[in-house]
Amino acid sequence: MKPATRLMSLALLLAFATQAGAGPLRDRLEARRAARAAAEGTLDDGYTGAARQNLPHGVRLVRDVAYGGDKAQRFDVYVPKGAANAPVIFMVHGGGWKHGDKKMDAVVENKVAYWSRKGVIVISTDYRMLPDADPVVQAQDVASAIGVAQEKASEWGGARGKFILMGHSAGAHLVSLLNSSPQLQGSARWLGVVALDSAAFDVEMIMQGRHMRLYDEPFGADPAFWRAASPYAQLARAGQPVLAVCSSRRDDSCAQANRYADKFRQLGGRIEVLPQDLTHRAINETLGEDSAYTRAVDGFIASLLK
Repeated sequence: MKPATRLMSLALLLAFATQAGAGPLRDRLEARRAARAAAEGTLDDGYTGAARQNLPHGVRLVRDVAYGGDKAQRFDVYVPKGAANAPVIFMVHGGGWKHGDKKMDAVVENKVAYWSRKGVIVISTDYRMLPDADPVVQAQDVASAIGVAQEKASEWGGARGKFILMGHSAGAHLVSLLNSSPQLQGSARWLGVVALDSAAFDVEMIMQGRHMRLYDEPFGADPAFWRAASPYAQLARAGQPVLAVCSSRRDDSCAQANRYADKFRQLGGRIEVLPQDLTHRAINETLGEDSAYTRAVDGFIASLLK
């Protein structure tokens, strides 16, 4: 087969796989990616491709709002038409604490399309990453971003008192760490947290046992830092309500979520664990599609806004 023909065939295959009707093929491709990632000690989280911008009709995009002096300290605001005193979903991307982008389709596309129809503003933030910033510094960046977004919320028709934090993978770890650690929060406040498939609630437990290589660079070898970066270890009093979505296809994700939930409830807090028969990547990418999963997350968010 000629090179041009092979490229055309691959493009057609990938295009077909992304269509809703190509579910089984898409599942097989995801399974292959996940198996390859597991063999490499990484996660297939979808944060290494190109970012596109597909705005729903009527949504205005405010790009690159600065919350610090570094070029990574920027967030984007997706404002639905007619927003007034609107709730805000504040999204934190993943990528193993060293990759990722606020503009990635998997981060924003379906979420913006779904929640903008409900009059909800979506903010997606970048933050400094490894090797320039460790996970605790990253959490501080996220807190700073939330604080600036709340100061400016009224400019976009948002309500500073109606922020809900959401994060996927490493981003889920960061928002969970913030919710567990009052000393990291600064002026930022929120109604609740949606943690999308973090398997890093108890960092000490991870680092003391056999673990994927991806944890070595962000958490290092210092037990004191493991505790500082661990939502479980930092949890001394219940934070705001949490919905912990976990992939039942992974050995560690739901186990970590349930361990964290047990401690959270013992401290009198409200937390729900939502297992999903989805890959790590799909938990992020498909949120906002018409599904029972999306409706469950939306129901949790609605309960925070009552």
